[in-house]
Amino acid sequence: MKSNIKMWKLMVLAGAMLFLSDIAYAKSRTQDSVPGYKPDTGYFARRFIHRLGVEYRPGYIFPTSSFLAGDNSQWKPFEWGYSAHLKYSFQFKPNTCADRIYGSAYQGIGVGYYDLGSKEELGNPIAVYVYQGARIARITQRLSLNYEWNFGVSFGWKPYDERYNPHNSVIGSKANAYINAGVQLNWMVSRQIDLIAGVTGTHFSNGNTKFPNAGLNTMGLKVGVIYNFNRPEDALTKPTYYAPVPKFPRHVSYDLTLFGSWRRKGVWVGSGQIASPDAYTVLGFNFAPMYNIGYKFRTGVSLDGVYDASSNVYTIPGNGNECYKPSLHKQLALGISGRAEYVMPYFTVGVGIGANVLHGGGDHKGIYQVLTLKAELTRSSYLHVGYNLKNFSDPNYLMLGIGFRFNNKYPTFHR
Repeated sequence: MKSNIKMWKLMVLAGAMLFLSDIAYAKSRTQDSVPGYKPDTGYFARRFIHRLGVEYRPGYIFPTSSFLAGDNSQWKPFEWGYSAHLKYSFQFKPNTCADRIYGSAYQGIGVGYYDLGSKEELGNPIAVYVYQGARIARITQRLSLNYEWNFGVSFGWKPYDERYNPHNSVIGSKANAYINAGVQLNWMVSRQIDLIAGVTGTHFSNGNTKFPNAGLNTMGLKVGVIYNFNRPEDALTKPTYYAPVPKFPRHVSYDLTLFGSWRRKGVWVGSGQIASPDAYTVLGFNFAPMYNIGYKFRTGVSLDGVYDASSNVYTIPGNGNECYKPSLHKQLALGISGRAEYVMPYFTVGVGIGANVLHGGGDHKGIYQVLTLKAELTRSSYLHVGYNLKNFSDPNYLMLGIGFRFNNKYPTFHR
């Protein structure tokens, strides 16, 4: 039965690809046969290429827990997952400054349906996400190697339940973060049609907002087709650069980020850990002077302050599993981290590593790592989504907030 369902999904995907190909063929015939045909000259058509794509992604599920390895109601490992995706994006027209600087970058929104091998214990989640990609290298005039990342939220999980779903030790909430990244070959078959094939990795987790939070990870392949609604003919020919890219004005800008979230925590009781019964508040800020080296890279240092209400909570032997909060100074920390950011139109991806220099000990000792995504709101403000890890392995907390950039002299060609 399951093989029939998977075959049905493949047939639907193949049908969608053929449908897009037929649209492209019909459109090209219309353009050739209708006297006086003129393409749309509106603002969005002049500035962007609009794209619609479908993808199929089979992936291997890493057996990171006994549940995935076979300790489940089916008594078999969950080894393979499958997903189908529908995606819209817009891309800068060829030979523009933005196209040249950012390697034919594209960005958009997507939705994906996942089959992870167990509808009863894992569910069939649906992911909704933003994504961006760009060219890494041009292999031939029509073939390039690209990267792409996806970031969003997935819904429809069957989370752990002590009574109804006791084996599921990896997913603790009905909604989870969705992160995907990979590389792919992009072949421009015609003015309208691109074919893609590549490798991709996916991570699902709830950011430590609910227990359990072991997460689920896959690695696999992707194949797909993209229909370009208004790509000009010169996109298939040798690039013609009409004007030089302006020299980048190197400068120091200042990012102030305010964030908050909530988290769950494992608390030691005797020789083992239990999940804390409460969700704890996290509030913090980052202030980062950043040296803008070029169009796509900036680096600097950040002053990081945090109030984590879960820090150093404890239990009292012989008093059950009740958790107690320590004094305030054991929940506050001030750290310094080195930061590096990869800057693209609309989105900036950043990494950092640092250590707390003022703190109350305990959970605030050690080094921490951050991974961030900044989504541009205005020239001087952005939405901020980040995650904080401790010692490269222990999950800390989400960082959801808003930021402001001062002394921003960054040239923008994407507006």
